[in-house]
Amino acid sequence: MRKWKAGVSVIVVVAAGAAAVSATRHNGLFGEGAARAATPPPMMAMPVPVTGVVRKAIPVYREYTARTEAIRSITIQPRISGYVLKQDMADGTDVHEGDLLYTIDPRDAQAALDQVKAQGQRDKAALEYAQSNLNRGAALVGNGFLTKDTYDQRQSASGQAEAVLSMDKAAIRTAELNLAYTQVRAPFSGRLGRNQASVGTLVSPGGSPINTLVQLSPIYVTFNPSEADLAELRKAKAAGSVMVDVLGSSGDREHRAGELTFLDNTVDRSTGTIVARATISNADLSMLPGQYVRVRISLREMPDALMVPQTSIGSSQLGKYVYVVGPENKVQQRLVSLGPTHGDLVAVLNGISESDSVICGNLQKIGPGAVVRPEPLPTTVAGN
Repeated sequence: MRKWKAGVSVIVVVAAGAAAVSATRHNGLFGEGAARAATPPPMMAMPVPVTGVVRKAIPVYREYTARTEAIRSITIQPRISGYVLKQDMADGTDVHEGDLLYTIDPRDAQAALDQVKAQGQRDKAALEYAQSNLNRGAALVGNGFLTKDTYDQRQSASGQAEAVLSMDKAAIRTAELNLAYTQVRAPFSGRLGRNQASVGTLVSPGGSPINTLVQLSPIYVTFNPSEADLAELRKAKAAGSVMVDVLGSSGDREHRAGELTFLDNTVDRSTGTIVARATISNADLSMLPGQYVRVRISLREMPDALMVPQTSIGSSQLGKYVYVVGPENKVQQRLVSLGPTHGDLVAVLNGISESDSVICGNLQKIGPGAVVRPEPLPTTVAGN
């Protein structure tokens, strides 16, 4: 019995040893493989475009939405009554100062002029007779052949004749003006509007206008800077001429140069803005009053500004930031304050230095601490 129990104990020990050896071999073969499978492979570095920080002097601008206004815009009305005989300029024509626009029937005015001219000739003859009579009376009164009272009467008649002739001359000038008013001429260069008095219409000075005339060159551009910008605008205007760059509608990419010519004397309490006005030449007459445009004013120059591409600027709840390449090509996030833009570049007021390499692409695929592979941009691209 004891021998049987001892044999069983030996078998149990051998079996346990075999199991231990088997477990050891299993761990050696499969445990290391499982550990290797659980360890993630190293991540590949993300290629990112980088550029250096550009230091340059840039102009400081202010941009506003503006509207064009005519310097002179009038309704054309006749200065004499009569029937419209002819429209000498078609609707919408660009005219010059003094151009004939309308002709009113001149026959009545011509007849009135002829009448006062005839009266003038009659009164001139009467004056000549009165003066001759006065001259004869002067010799007779000295010899005692003419009384002093009669001579005074002749002298009075001569003076009255002179006055009547002066009145005739004034009436002639008035009649000549009325005749000239039958030709309605442009008081300044501009563009005609829509005709409102067809040929044959009876017009009068107190009646409806017959057309409109708007000056197009030069032209005003009116905008409303904020009260906060007023001090800078006044300072720039006191230093000299303030140049204004005007850009038309979205389809019109041509810039027009002008000059700031007016700042109002009152700030609007409801909006906190002031009315300002620039004057541009508009030599091609392409701008019309009432158009919306954009105005950019150069106020001063910012020397030694640190510029980066606008594509390198990111935004988060903490504010604006840029990514720069740090030691071991790891990404660093820098919170920045932005200044004015210049082309495709924007000034960074703080947060970076001139020696930084700024990441300007793939910003959504990287984050602080990520390993990247910098790919420098060409200088011509980075400096746009």
